[in-house]
Amino acid sequence: MGAFDVRDMIKADAAASATPDMFGPSLGGATRAFHPLAERIAAIPVKPTLSPIMIEGCVRLFDALAVILAGGLIYWLYAAGNVDNFLPYQITIPALAIGTLGCFQALQLYHVGALRNFVAAAVRLVTGWTMLFLITLAIFFFLKIGDQVSRVWLLGFYASGVAALLGERFFVTLGVRYLTRSGRLERRTAIVGGGEAGEALIRALEAQRDTGLRICGVFDDRNDDRSPDLVAGYPKLGTIDDLVEFARRTKLDLVIFTLPISAEARLLTMLRKLWILPIDIRLSAHMSKLRFRPRSYSYFGAVPVLDVFDRPIADWDIVVKWMFDKLVGTLALIALSPVMLATAIAIKMNSKGPVLFRQKRYGFNNEMVEVLKFRSLYHEMSDFAAAKQVTRDDPRVTGVGRFIRKTSLDELPQLFNVVFKGNLSLVGPRPHAIHATASNRAYEQVVDGYFARHKVKPGITGWAQINGWRGETDTEDKIQRRVEHDLYYIENWSVLLDLYILLKTPFSLMTKNENAY
Repeated sequence: MGAFDVRDMIKADAAASATPDMFGPSLGGATRAFHPLAERIAAIPVKPTLSPIMIEGCVRLFDALAVILAGGLIYWLYAAGNVDNFLPYQITIPALAIGTLGCFQALQLYHVGALRNFVAAAVRLVTGWTMLFLITLAIFFFLKIGDQVSRVWLLGFYASGVAALLGERFFVTLGVRYLTRSGRLERRTAIVGGGEAGEALIRALEAQRDTGLRICGVFDDRNDDRSPDLVAGYPKLGTIDDLVEFARRTKLDLVIFTLPISAEARLLTMLRKLWILPIDIRLSAHMSKLRFRPRSYSYFGAVPVLDVFDRPIADWDIVVKWMFDKLVGTLALIALSPVMLATAIAIKMNSKGPVLFRQKRYGFNNEMVEVLKFRSLYHEMSDFAAAKQVTRDDPRVTGVGRFIRKTSLDELPQLFNVVFKGNLSLVGPRPHAIHATASNRAYEQVVDGYFARHKVKPGITGWAQINGWRGETDTEDKIQRRVEHDLYYIENWSVLLDLYILLKTPFSLMTKNENAY
């Protein structure tokens, strides 16, 4: 079980939750107040969760290692030094390890539900391992190489393999059950759309086992009889705008729409508001009469849904990017430390004040992060809120500051953000100041879907920067083009793209710096 259940929380104030003014009074047509229960849910601390895909990947690794170690141990104990040709053993052990992964996948032994149920999984595991060995013996027979492999070794490999796999799966089961009890495998979910369709979906999801879904509440723009205040025991927490705010305040992994595909205009209006969030968005196909090919659906248990948006850089991609940032960031910090030291000395000798400048900027999911930079303005003229952008020949910029801004040396302290704080990435959309404007308009007012660039961690450099969209954004076109490049990066991310951007950055600083002052 997870840390909370919404229905348990509303038992104490069910009467208040069912009244018509549950969203607070509306003054002169003003936006409804944020639901008090939504405030309480958002305030509950949420433990970091683990992706089932990552758990399954780790178990595959454990299975392969168990097979390799079992085969290698029996070879070392019995066959080593007693056989003339060790090549069949070198081929058989890794081949059986690979075969085990394929066989167990076919037997559905990597689903989180199977990892929780040791007894049922053990029966299938022994069956699969036995069938795999019988197939191996058949191959030896038809290839006429049975006399080249010790029968004692094969028997020992089979027995030790069973023991190793069962022992490993037993401890995996204990671990997965612990993670389940502590809520580390749950996916926090919001349902969009109340009424009969919403209730039917919730009932269907609750009837499934091992989906890992934790429903936080229901959201719906309708406020009439078609959308009651309680749906299958879950409260309606607000509108789509409230859902966006809710996702900003607490961790949310998944949104499921219960609207029919025929409600195209309403669906698109809602999606335009939600696609900026770093969450998975699905469309329920549970009650739809429209049928697609089976491969068009994904499933929560037996409940079909259509994939609309996927969270970018998820599951193992997060691990890969984290390792890339830490490894390359540490190497860059070591390599550039003489340059950073020289820059710090130059700043200190050029003007009074601290060497470093700290500024609040937008980070992942619109969270505030404190970004480090070398100070480039006179200390008494520092603009912590970025109320006024630095322009050409800006009198606030020091002599050294003008050089380090032109060459982007002022950004180097952000390597500390990457390596130690982890709130920046080496590559990503550049973090913008909170009050930054273009043509005296806030960025989010200029660019539709601006906050979609915050679906990933911001970076020191990015796709927009190496394509010349860095520095001052004094016109609406400049910020529009920058955001377009940021969204392209998010949609096409790969480690190779990150590496390309890093390698291209020094050259772009020398050739595309006309907007950097």
